[in-house]
Amino acid sequence: MDTNPSSPDHSHAPEATADERLARWEEQERAAAAASRDIADVPSVEVITTAAVHLMSAAAVKVGLADAPETQTDLDEARKLINALAGLITAGAPEISDMHARSLRDGLRSLQLAFREASVIPDPIGKGPGEKWTGPVT
Repeated sequence: MDTNPSSPDHSHAPEATADERLARWEEQERAAAAASRDIADVPSVEVITTAAVHLMSAAAVKVGLADAPETQTDLDEARKLINALAGLITAGAPEISDMHARSLRDGLRSLQLAFREASVIPDPIGKGPGEKWTGPVT
């Protein structure tokens, strides 16, 4: 018996007919095709900046800049996210224009400094997360 109250109990319902399964599958296919068309319409600048903002937000939480730093801080995870963010910004900057890249670089620098401040044993200058791509952050 399913003990999850949010999932329906199908034990008394007749099995879905082949036509119902086919209809459900076709609807899922239409939704997937619509999503593919939607992403095709999104400019690359928007995709790059959206990915960067997601990395930035996740890194901020892991650095301890969120509501519950005592339970959410994880500097090992933050390092990975900041490294990925630095690589994306460095590689993407020539493609997304200085106007977009500047604000992303500012956010990255703030995260790098917050990481340094949160570290019990700070990395040497130039060896912190993302500094391989951005250069030393002080």
